[in-house]
Formats: sequence, C-alpha cells, structure tokens
Amino acid sequence: MKEQDKGILPKTFPVNEKYSILLFIKQGINAETYRVKGNDGKLYFLKLFNYSKLHRSAFDAENNLLEIEFIKNIKHENIVLYKDSGELIFEGKKFGFLVLGFIAGETLSEQIVREPITSIYDVKQIANDILNGLNYLHNLPEPIIHNEITPQNIMLDLSGNIPKAILIDFGYARSFLQSMKSFNKEGLNLNYVASECFKNLYSPQSDLFSVGAIMYHLLFGMPPWFKDISKYQSDRVKIEEIIIEERKKPLVFPNIENNMVDFDESILTILKKALNNNPENRFQSASEFIDAINGKISVEVIEETTEKTVRTFVGKGKGFSAIAGMQHLKEQLQYDVINVIENPEEYKKHNLGLPNGMLLYGPPGCGKTFFAERFAEEASYNFIKVVSSDIASIYVHGSQEKIGKLFKEAREKAPTILYFDELDAMVPNRENLNNQSQSGEVNEFLSQLDNIGDSGVFVIGSTNKPDLIDKAVLRAGRLEKWFFIPPPDFEARKAMFELYLKNRPLDFGIDYDKLAKLTENYVSSDIKLLIDESSRKTIRDKSKRISMETLEFIIQNQKPTVSLSELKKYEFIRQKIENDIEIKPINDRPRVGF
Repeated sequence: MKEQDKGILPKTFPVNEKYSILLFIKQGINAETYRVKGNDGKLYFLKLFNYSKLHRSAFDAENNLLEIEFIKNIKHENIVLYKDSGELIFEGKKFGFLVLGFIAGETLSEQIVREPITSIYDVKQIANDILNGLNYLHNLPEPIIHNEITPQNIMLDLSGNIPKAILIDFGYARSFLQSMKSFNKEGLNLNYVASECFKNLYSPQSDLFSVGAIMYHLLFGMPPWFKDISKYQSDRVKIEEIIIEERKKPLVFPNIENNMVDFDESILTILKKALNNNPENRFQSASEFIDAINGKISVEVIEETTEKTVRTFVGKGKGFSAIAGMQHLKEQLQYDVINVIENPEEYKKHNLGLPNGMLLYGPPGCGKTFFAERFAEEASYNFIKVVSSDIASIYVHGSQEKIGKLFKEAREKAPTILYFDELDAMVPNRENLNNQSQSGEVNEFLSQLDNIGDSGVFVIGSTNKPDLIDKAVLRAGRLEKWFFIPPPDFEARKAMFELYLKNRPLDFGIDYDKLAKLTENYVSSDIKLLIDESSRKTIRDKSKRISMETLEFIIQNQKPTVSLSELKKYEFIRQKIENDIEIKPINDRPRVGF
C-alpha cells in the first residue's frame, strides 16, 4: 500500500490500549487505513470509520456496521483476516475501527503501475485467487456480494514463493438477501462495475463481471470500454450514462500477442463471456469461471448483434465424458466423424470424407442441444447455434441471404459444428407450403448443405417433429444420419442430479439412487427445474441447505412435462423411421419445445 501524507490519528496513538499507530496508509471516502503494531509485537492493518460520512445502507437493523459483521464471520485464504474491532473517541468524535491481519505486499493497482504483468499464467493465477474468495462468499448460507472488486481492493501477498491475491475492503459488500433500494454507489470505480448495478441490481454475476474487468485491465493496460470520465466527477448520472452508452459498442481486444509470451486466444473467449452486459449470459458461478480459466469446461459466448443472436463457443470441455449413456450414438460419431477428423489420410484412401451432417430428434427437453455441444467439444470444433428467429426477415429473400451468411461464417471458422435448433421450423416440407418465399429458404438451405463436409463444417439439426421436415433435407449426402434422443435413463438421471447439485449448499443424506427412481420419464430439463425449485424452496423456508426431504417434496408436486402418451408417440415414430416406413405427422398441433 502506498503511504500518504496525513491521517486523523497521530503516530503512536493508542487504540483500545491494544494497538499503536505506526503510519497512515490511505484515505477513502468514509474511512482511513493505517498500519499498527499490536501489544503482541505483530503488525496489523487498522481501518478507521467516520460514522458521520457513512451511508445508512452501511449498517444492519441493529446499527452494526455491515463491513465489520461480514469480516467477523469470514475465514478464507483469499480474504483478509479479521483480528479485532471496536470504537474509539478522538477529539470529541466517535469512530469505529476494524483490525485486520497484516499482508506483506502491495495492491494489484500498485503492482501493475510499478511493473505490468506479462504472462497469461500470472493473469489466470490472480483471477483464480479472486474467484476462490468469491466462490466462498457467494456460497455462504447467506451469500455475500463484494460489490467493489477493483485492482485497489486486491492485495498481493508476497510473503510466499508465489504471490497470492487477497480480497480486502468490504465497505460496499452486502448480503444477497438484503434490499439494494438504498444502496450507495458514491466512491465506487464504475469502470469495474457491471451495467445492471446502475439500476441497483446486484448479484454474484455482478462480481464476476468485475473479475473479467480486472483480467482485461491486466492484459491490455486499462479497463474494458474505458472512457475518461474525470471531467464529469460532479455529475454521477452523466457518468453512468456515458459508461452505459460506451458498453453498447463491441468489446475490443488490442494486439497483445507480442507482449504476452504465453498468449492463448482462449482467454479472449473467457473475457467475452465474463464481460457480457447481460448477466444471464455471463458465467453463472465463480466455480464455473474457475473451470473455464483452467480449461476444464468449454466456454459458450452469446454475442448480441443487430441482425441475430449467434451462440458460439470454443474450448476443450469434457466432451462425451459429460454425457451419461448414449453409448451407441457416441461410438457412431466417433467412427463416422471424429476419426475422419483425426485420420483424414486413412479415409481418403477409401474415397471417404467428413459426412455433411445428422439429425437429432426426440421429445422436448431431452438434451439434444446439450449433446450437440458436447460433441463439438469432443471433436474440438467451433460451435455455432442457430434458432429460427436468427434467419427470420421482413424482406423478400432476406432469410435466404441470412442462411447464406451463416454457412459462409461456418466455413470461415472451420472446423465448425453448425447447429440448427427446431429445424422443422426452418426447412418445413415444401409439399405443404403455399409461401413461395419459404420454399426459397428451403432451396437455399439445400444448396448450402451440399458437400458442406468438404469445407470442414458438420451440420446438426434437432427437432421434436422429424415428420415435418422437408424430405430432401434428410436424404443421403445431406442430413443422412438420424439419431433418437430419448428421456434420460436411470444412470443418466442419477448423474444429472449429482451434476446440478454439485455447487449448491447440500444437507447430509442426499440419496441419488432414490432421486433417479422417483423421476422415471422426467426429461433432462425437468430435472434441472426440480433442482432449481428445490433451491428456491430452501431459500423461502430460510433453510441453510437443500435437504432430501425438500427434493422429494418438489418431485411429488412437479410432474414430467412430457406425458407418457407423448413418449409412446415418439417411440412409435422412432420405430417407423428405423424401419424406413413413411409416416404421418405425430401431432398436427404446433408445439413450443426444445
């Protein structure tokens, strides 16, 4: 920490007869920080609070200072350690104080001013430390949002062989369950604050945005969407308007390959996700962010454009190992696609190349999209997801043009999985169409699909209604391989419960075998909903952890979204398809689904 010139308390001033002031460190908007020495001979940090300058939201219902109450109950290696607290009188005024463990080092802000970080590894290490602290805070029985993750509030402990990042300054921290209506943003560095916070909406995803902003600063020397706002310091509303307007622009990545000896382009994909202006499109937990940094999961990015929303991701991820069951389908794709990618010369000897694509069909909510994404990870392909609204257009031939652009983008990003969700809505059977324009869209799709595998693009379509797709799309040389995706079996349901409950506060005695037995005929999305509802009930009941009793209660009151009669219809259509017998539509009524 950088020494300043003055402070309220003079040197050697005794605090509670336990600590002696050594030197003034820094001045905040409503508090000062000092280095002190305890009667035990050890060094500590002391934070002195000026009660008259604190906003009312800084206190709890019993008028206790929230920062002190939070720190008292926190113990984590990446969070500053509580030592003592109390009140003191100086020159007729009452102050609160908080004594914290001493950290031998400097702030991250001081580090990057003194010597810029030049290694992606170091950036990831610092981010991992910050996220480990946040993961602890966000998963407390009563989650805490830090709300001020900036380079000034990260201390680097230099006492060990490897610098360790430690979160300090909880002045703006709040319980996630606490109302934010009166939250005070005065003094916050808004360059690191998530956009939704300007509307007093705070969540764990807000903290994760700030971590992304710090990573961006470490890589490029300034915060993302940086704008000089110094001349507007007296107009808080104007500053927020400027920042929000700036963030409407695409995120820009200056050239850093020559400055970072271990530059890895995947870090840019991670930043795109962390800094997404929509909190729902960011990492949903600190642990997910950590897994992405460490390459344990793939990173999906949802990019907003004026024309459409295209979901892309790159990264290793877990691939097929993340999918329970479906062994036949995995093996088929291994032989027909992945082996072709890995051993192209061997297949060329037999005049074989990459097939054009396949169709995944089955009841809604059974994980067709999930399977397609994991397949892209297994094959190490880029992934582009397209829904029907992405190619919709009010202009004649506008949709045909968009289809052409999508395939062009896929070729440019090859190797690519081009995934069309609800394919029946995009390429319906032309025999039933009166709209000439839509027939043109089907024709354009067919034209683009021909020999697309030669360009390193593999097309996957998914549908709940395979009988409504134009037959030409499904013939040999196009989407020639059909695979039925059924509701998850016992082992798959068990694995899903284990996966979705993994990072949630759990009571003892969760019986995953019993949960799987109770959810026969539940589809994948049903199981995710059951667990989310269990979490909501746990919060409503003011319980600290999800119990087996809560899970069973939710299951009893939440029936499967796909009825048994519908499942039988899908089984019928599967048998007809496998026997290559022409069938009639299984359901003439339009259905909104997976």
